[in-house]
Amino acid sequence: MPTAAERSATVTGDRRPGAPTPAPATPAAAPASSAVRNGAAVLLAVAVAAAAVNLRPVVTSLGALLDPVREGLGMSATTAGLLAAVPPLCFALLGICAPALARRFGPIAVVTAAMGAITAGVLARVLTGSAAVFLLLTAVALAGVALANVLIPVVIKRYFPDRVAPMIGLYSMALSVGTSLAAATAVPLTHALGGNWRIGLGIWGLLAAVALVLWLTVLFLRRGERRSPAAAGAAGPAKLPILRSRTAWALAAFFGLQSTSAYSAMGWLPKIYHDAGVSESAAGVLLALVMVVSVPVSFLLPNLAARRGDQRLYVVVLGLCGIAGFLGLMLAAGTVPWLWAILVGLSMCAFPLALTMLGLRARTPGGVTQLSAFAQSLGYLISIPGPILMGALYQGTGQWYLPLGLLALLLVPQILVGLRAARARHIEDEAVV
Repeated sequence: MPTAAERSATVTGDRRPGAPTPAPATPAAAPASSAVRNGAAVLLAVAVAAAAVNLRPVVTSLGALLDPVREGLGMSATTAGLLAAVPPLCFALLGICAPALARRFGPIAVVTAAMGAITAGVLARVLTGSAAVFLLLTAVALAGVALANVLIPVVIKRYFPDRVAPMIGLYSMALSVGTSLAAATAVPLTHALGGNWRIGLGIWGLLAAVALVLWLTVLFLRRGERRSPAAAGAAGPAKLPILRSRTAWALAAFFGLQSTSAYSAMGWLPKIYHDAGVSESAAGVLLALVMVVSVPVSFLLPNLAARRGDQRLYVVVLGLCGIAGFLGLMLAAGTVPWLWAILVGLSMCAFPLALTMLGLRARTPGGVTQLSAFAQSLGYLISIPGPILMGALYQGTGQWYLPLGLLALLLVPQILVGLRAARARHIEDEAVV
């Protein structure tokens, strides 16, 4: 039996010399449990970044190698045109399905399946000799991209509720890295591997497979969460009348207009510079500069934007950068071309700003799911005509004045709807029955 002094030392924590060391009342499980949770969170953050890196090479690697792909498959110009139209269509149509799938299977399971679709589509399409099958398998990969586009912000909102801004920054930066990496290295990598376009495209499937393994691991570690009461409560309302939310409509319009500028710039910028007298190699470097500028800004901007009550200042600054960049290209593309590339690159950072606002304009992961699906699906539909109209205006006039003037003009409504979307409010307060 312990003496009275020993009992007193145990209760008060007396550590005098000779005092007996009390045995712990319970096993030291809490630190170990905390370490496990921290490790799982780090793994999920790495998985988010790995997924983001793989969401754009499906398109950008193909764009860089389109000529040898067309020649190798005997692909008609019409089919090649379909390849250009498929990405935004897939993003719009498949994104609508994301909320229902997330409610049924959980967002992590759906993102894992999306990584599987990207891996399978990218690897399988290089094995076919049919242009139609190639198009179909590309659509399979893009279906995975569409689901991940919508649900990764949901995963961030649900599993990193106190770190939404830095995680959106990580996600946006990884997206920019994947875009610029594929655009800059697809052709030289293909040449280094023997000049075979199938190998040059297929190698991106191996990168997707790495992301798939990470997400399978995350899914295994969190396998019991989807049916837990806590997870069900975090999902929020089953369905919001989101069509009644002015903020949701403003976000969709903002997302669509910034996508119009981004896709138009990525598709036509090298041609614009080349027509202004810039060499083809230098034009490629300038396009890479546009992508590189967005990498650090995409990481920093969400953190800065989330600290403010609203994000209207950033909407205006990025819009003005775009107007200056497109007007500079229109009037003097060959003069200080690097300046116009930097300004256009800054304006394209409206994308991570839009993602940040998606995470901030809803209170629950369920609300973010519905808002993300609505805004991205409608936004990508809005963006489809932009690059096509630019090409038609250029073909009709033989000059870039009208197409670039159009892009500069579209930034005005982008700023206006962005000012509405950036106000500090939640869609749950507007989307009421």
